[in-house]
Amino acid sequence: MKAFADLYARLDATTSSNAKLQAMQDYFSQAAPADAAWAVYFLAGGRPRRTVPTRQLRELTIAASGLPEWLFEESYQAVGDLAETMSLLIPTAEHVSDEGLALWMEERLLPLRGLAPEELAERLPQLWSQLDRPSLMVSLKLITGEFRVGVSKLLVTRALANMADLDAKRVAQRLVGYTDLSHRPTAERYLSLIAPESDDEHAQRGGQPYPFFLAHALQLPVEQFEAQLGAVENWQVEWKWDGIRSQLVKRDGRLWIWSRGEDLVTDRFPELHTLGASLPDGTVIDGEIVVWKDETSPDLLMNSEEITHQQAEHTPDEPIPFGVKPFALLQQRIGRKTLSKKLLEDIPVVILAYDLLEWQGHDWRNRPQHERRAQLEAVTAQCNSPLLRPSPLLTGESWQDLAQQREASRSLGVEGMMLKARDSLYGVGRTKDMGVWWKWKVDPFSVDAVLIYAQRGHGRRASLYTDYTFAVWDGPPGTERTLVPFAKAYSGLTDEEMRKVDAIVRKTTVEKFGPVRSVEPTLVFELGFEGIALSTRHKSGVAVRFPRMLRWRHDKPVEEADTLEILQGLLA
Repeated sequence: MKAFADLYARLDATTSSNAKLQAMQDYFSQAAPADAAWAVYFLAGGRPRRTVPTRQLRELTIAASGLPEWLFEESYQAVGDLAETMSLLIPTAEHVSDEGLALWMEERLLPLRGLAPEELAERLPQLWSQLDRPSLMVSLKLITGEFRVGVSKLLVTRALANMADLDAKRVAQRLVGYTDLSHRPTAERYLSLIAPESDDEHAQRGGQPYPFFLAHALQLPVEQFEAQLGAVENWQVEWKWDGIRSQLVKRDGRLWIWSRGEDLVTDRFPELHTLGASLPDGTVIDGEIVVWKDETSPDLLMNSEEITHQQAEHTPDEPIPFGVKPFALLQQRIGRKTLSKKLLEDIPVVILAYDLLEWQGHDWRNRPQHERRAQLEAVTAQCNSPLLRPSPLLTGESWQDLAQQREASRSLGVEGMMLKARDSLYGVGRTKDMGVWWKWKVDPFSVDAVLIYAQRGHGRRASLYTDYTFAVWDGPPGTERTLVPFAKAYSGLTDEEMRKVDAIVRKTTVEKFGPVRSVEPTLVFELGFEGIALSTRHKSGVAVRFPRMLRWRHDKPVEEADTLEILQGLLA
């Protein structure tokens, strides 16, 4: 555990990617394979569930430190991180444990889950007494399931590749699915990450997917597309779907479905299991899982002229009939532990396929986009299932023509367009070395909202109030009205702006509710978000997706902030 805590300290102490890379290489070159296996899991984003209830951790810390509860809470608010607060308050111990990370996880920490409070009260102080302060803090972060450190999965991949003298793309491919909770890290799994390449490696993949190829945001005026991207005919254009990015893997007579977050989600979509009988072994398809209802949809494979014709026949306020339904419906399925027959009937899903990564057991990622697309259409036609449909291609005589079609995005329930170079290969992550994909999204929804609550951030923001709750008026100016909260946001401001807001929050605090401060309504911000849906759980009656602050409206008084009527009007 101590070696891993030392690695955490080195990573946390620098913002230099090269320094972080060196720290990880030093650790992996010295660590036992079993310890390295768990280190890769955590550094690459693995998140095991909390093993001990937070309330009990607080109570044991208060008992060990001898502090009153109010002083513990004040300390927590000052530090902003529960594990770090506890490690500072628990009496310091001499480090007497030389066991590695794997032993601590498998024999000390994971067995804590489900123990009775009285047994935890006996075990935890004994464990804490074996660790120095840095090791104690890391162990507490692992217990709470809140371990985070400033490294990306890409950087972990590079560290392993450099140490093992392998192509980083090969390591990235092996890492896919490594953090899935159904597979515990082992020495064997770690050694397979850094093993020399072999001819039969591809045949041993089982249900493992490929690393996802990601798109870059395109934020140019359409007038500059020709100069920057070239002729429109050199690009494959599709809608940007608002669903769950997934890979459908059929090998060895079995079907696996993976999300972009590298979670195995096969069991969450039982209706898609029938595709296992329709697809041949050695097939991997990249696509989007979306809610789809045929009774309101036209032909999915309609071309650009048909879409334009639909636009002409509908009023601006009337949604165009289309099979794809809002992501909020899909969230209802994701959040349920049990999928009832009624839920499956009310919220049916399909996979909109847009790429073929493997066919007949051969890796197709190094073939050009247009060749993969042609074979994808042949595969979906052969499958002949309404649950697997090719994502429609769009055509236009010019970039301006496509820009006009893109205006229908909101009505169709999509986020904009995807632009894929026809000769691009399928890369790893958000890179451009094998070609490029662009996401040409529509502008976000936006409203001017009032900041009414604030809470301290985490990590380097722990001393600042950076997490905000925003509200809109429930009536028009000149009437008796109140502010109704509808969204929380913490991103979009510069560090300097956050410091200024923090100072205002402290000066205008009206009341404290634990970690939250209620403030006088004096600040207006333009809030942007990707989607909006009805919600019975929120006081405002709506829920917004991916809210963030677009700008601080210094020019707008609180009285002129937007109303709930304006916010609800965006539902149309």
